[in-house]
Amino acid sequence: MEFDSSIYAVAIGGLALYLVGLVVTGLYFHPLSNIPGPKLAAISRLYITYFNATGGSKFYLQIEELHERYGTLQAVLNILRPIIRIAPNEIHLSEPENHEKIYRTGSKYTKEPNFYAAFGCETSAFSTPSNELHRVRRAALNPLFSRKRVLDLEDVVQSKVGKLDQRLRDAATTGDEVDLHYGLRAISVDTITDYGFGKSYDLLDRQDFGKAFFETMRQLGPAVWFFQQWPFLQSIALSIPPWVAKRLSSNLGSFMQLQRECRDNIVAIKSAMDAGMKDESRTTIFHQLLNPKATEGHVVPSIDNLTDEGLVILGAASDTTGNAMAIAMYGVVSNPAIHSKLAAELNSAFPDPLAMLDFITLEKLPYLTAVIKEGLRLSYGVIGRLPRVVNESGVSFHGFDIPPGTIVGMSAYMMHRNPEQSPNPDTFDPERWTDLATARRLDKYLVPFSRGQRQCIGIP
Repeated sequence: MEFDSSIYAVAIGGLALYLVGLVVTGLYFHPLSNIPGPKLAAISRLYITYFNATGGSKFYLQIEELHERYGTLQAVLNILRPIIRIAPNEIHLSEPENHEKIYRTGSKYTKEPNFYAAFGCETSAFSTPSNELHRVRRAALNPLFSRKRVLDLEDVVQSKVGKLDQRLRDAATTGDEVDLHYGLRAISVDTITDYGFGKSYDLLDRQDFGKAFFETMRQLGPAVWFFQQWPFLQSIALSIPPWVAKRLSSNLGSFMQLQRECRDNIVAIKSAMDAGMKDESRTTIFHQLLNPKATEGHVVPSIDNLTDEGLVILGAASDTTGNAMAIAMYGVVSNPAIHSKLAAELNSAFPDPLAMLDFITLEKLPYLTAVIKEGLRLSYGVIGRLPRVVNESGVSFHGFDIPPGTIVGMSAYMMHRNPEQSPNPDTFDPERWTDLATARRLDKYLVPFSRGQRQCIGIP
């Protein structure tokens, strides 16, 4: 018994010393210890997980509050610096000029592995940490999202928009409500599944626009924050048989079902191609990626890799695109002056009320462009931080030397709401984009799709 008690005492003492050492090192001897920020954040990444888990995945709001709190504290000493420490080895920057330094084309910063792997699409171009491997994976995707391909999809997009338009016209007659939160997202998902798999999910044909699908995507968020904190939990969760996962967690079960459906669609396309069945109507994403003769030197990715790419595309379509449309539409219909000016421009460009609103004409309309950019500004794209890892050369930000391996990030939420660049930043105001000189300046700070070599694939 005495021997056992001694072992316990040594173990407890050793653990206590380790924890004390962790705290002391994080607060006083870490290379980032002189950067302002909460003491709890300097000790553990649990600080981030706590605010995401208890605040509805809104740590970006806490980041803004920290910049204000510690910025004010530093201002008393007349050394205001837009840099804070949000984790033992992570900093966040708010100065817009830093964005180009981190995210530009040719940047040597890499994606932080745990953050992006937690989304469950580890072999996708989106989640790939290495810039070199990302370049290879993205090369196969780039032609599929070119301007030419977007224009080739015009009939598909018009057919989806037409379905929602008819629902709105019917509702105007019957007095029924139409939930555009889901309706606009359904346009995006139906378009990308039509283009991706050659068959649409047809969410626009459902009375509720596929609300359950979007709720499934939304509810996956909380799991991501825990997987970022404890990556091993993700490996365990995804190794559970689907029928067990469904009973343990409806969210996990729904993700596995979505993953399986995406994989089945890709396998069906491959089987049809192997059997010599060809769809000559148009080229879809996965028909092209599965074709070894698609481009010179193209190597057909594995089914697992293609499934991950499919999940990323679905995830983006289910949220960011529809959200931008919803923000822009609300900004227009809730402001009579904006609505009147936009309607006048559209009526002038399309005097025939039955004419198709073609892409080529629409993209030349200056006020419509201003409305779209303002919608993008206030929908933010990916609203939270996009963490990158400092390369072996290290870097300096605002007088602080940042060592290699440090995680650094910025967020579109703070970039787009910087009052120095956009006065009254929370106001939907397309007029801020109508002056060409001002618009060029604002474009530099409009980053809903990020920037550089790792920006969203959907930018033609």
